[in-house]
Amino acid sequence: MKKHILSSLLLLVSIMPIFAQKTGTIAKNGMVSTAHPVASRVGLDILKKGGNAFDAAVAVKFALAVVYPRAGNISGGGFLVYRTASGENGSLDFRERAPLSASRDMYLDKNGNVIKNLSLKGALAVGVPGTVDGMYELWSKKGKLPWKALIQPSVDLAQNGFELTKAEADKLNIYQDVLKEMNGAPNPYISPAGKWKKGDRIINKSLANTLTAVRDNGRAGFYEGKVADDLVNTIQKNGGILSHKDLREYKSIWRGTISADYRGYTIHSMPPPSSGGIALAQLFTGSEMMNLSDYKHNSPDAIHLMTELERRVYADRATHLGDPDFYDVPQAMLLDREYLRKRFSDIRMDKKTDSQRIKPGKVNRIESLETTHLSIVDKDGNAASITTSLNGNYGSKLMAKEGGYLLNNVMDDFSSKPGTPNQFGLVGAEANAIAPGKRMLSSMSPSIVEKDGKLFMVVGTPGGSTIITSVYQTILNIIDHGMSMREAVDAKKFHSQWLPDVIVMEEKSFSSETLDSLRKRGHKLKFASQLGRMDCVLVRPDGSLEGASDTNRSDGQALGY
Repeated sequence: MKKHILSSLLLLVSIMPIFAQKTGTIAKNGMVSTAHPVASRVGLDILKKGGNAFDAAVAVKFALAVVYPRAGNISGGGFLVYRTASGENGSLDFRERAPLSASRDMYLDKNGNVIKNLSLKGALAVGVPGTVDGMYELWSKKGKLPWKALIQPSVDLAQNGFELTKAEADKLNIYQDVLKEMNGAPNPYISPAGKWKKGDRIINKSLANTLTAVRDNGRAGFYEGKVADDLVNTIQKNGGILSHKDLREYKSIWRGTISADYRGYTIHSMPPPSSGGIALAQLFTGSEMMNLSDYKHNSPDAIHLMTELERRVYADRATHLGDPDFYDVPQAMLLDREYLRKRFSDIRMDKKTDSQRIKPGKVNRIESLETTHLSIVDKDGNAASITTSLNGNYGSKLMAKEGGYLLNNVMDDFSSKPGTPNQFGLVGAEANAIAPGKRMLSSMSPSIVEKDGKLFMVVGTPGGSTIITSVYQTILNIIDHGMSMREAVDAKKFHSQWLPDVIVMEEKSFSSETLDSLRKRGHKLKFASQLGRMDCVLVRPDGSLEGASDTNRSDGQALGY
């Protein structure tokens, strides 16, 4: 009897780590992970009503335009990577474009210097919006439910109001003065009490009217008629250049994916004009070449090696990447294994490489941007990974006068002056110079991972230049370190991007021994309160879905059924 009890106890001890693993939301029939709990509920309702992942993605995207005004949008743009239940994968580029009246030096003064804030704030910072066209295109090709059923939840939210989370109230309070400056008061995002607090309700009837036009008229509800008139008038009266012709001629583009194999897994991500897919493919190829999986998670050796890989990849990004319709991106070269072998051959484990040796340049900062990501898997195995943005927090801070929505400031993602950094510290070259109708380079990296030809993970995050490195680390956390989706999302992150020549690390997250080891190799360290805000879905070995939204860094939520 004692022997039997002892055997049982030993068995229990042996399996305890399985039960100790921290997991996210588990479900069988579908999963929605987004940056806002209300948007996640909207997406889950669509799945429960028989919609597929692409229907849910459209509904969530418009809901975020209401409840997450800092980044959810109808006047921005973004990228979709998809995988159907049959295994087909591809992407949709609904990135914004430069207006047709844009010019290469439009943000420079007479001496050829960048005019501060001109590409960031106000009407001249606005690119041609792609969101509505992209979502309508997605629904037209892959949707299942009626269009009106997907837009109605966002109409209701704008019409009847929604309660602010603490994070959203705090964020809006930071921008009250600039929103007043740019738009006057009252407007829906200016608190009548002077300060927003958790539980306050925002009602935006102007936005409800705009969304009603989109609901009833599809793409034409935004790019034509009264909504388009108001958008163009707002921009041109405030010194911008966007025109009716820009709106009429905008078209999202179906593209393929950039794919990379890593230790038996295949990562599919976004091709140019996103830099994410090529950068991730280079990073995973380098990780395999350098045997990264041999190193412990977030050990000094692992952080050093990943930083050295990232430094070279971001230098390539700055030099070679732009809109492929305007610039001959040397994609084959950048993904060639022999090129990458040579590119990474001078990495030393005992000493950092000076970024000035990799490629000259100068920049002193890395700033954040507000983007948002959503990951959705339906009961049939269709998967949607969408990253979308206004660019900065609340975009250009300018609202469409009658439309109730904020306008983007994505023109700053171009190289206003090649070699000069943008608001995120990213340096660009001629490949990303401004041209009429051109799409600006992006770091957005919506991604889907397969294992043995089957769906394995849907992943993405906001974070500007840190998007690529956050996605990279999260995927490695699953593949190399055996983490659950929840653990991979929660894990502490770091970032390096060639210039500035530093490693940015989440503060109070790494041991003093780790920091000392990195400094001894020559690394300069800076600290940030957070990096990334992942929204992801993992297919577990039993076929169930584990969703994880980055609740430690945001108010996101993963919901499933």
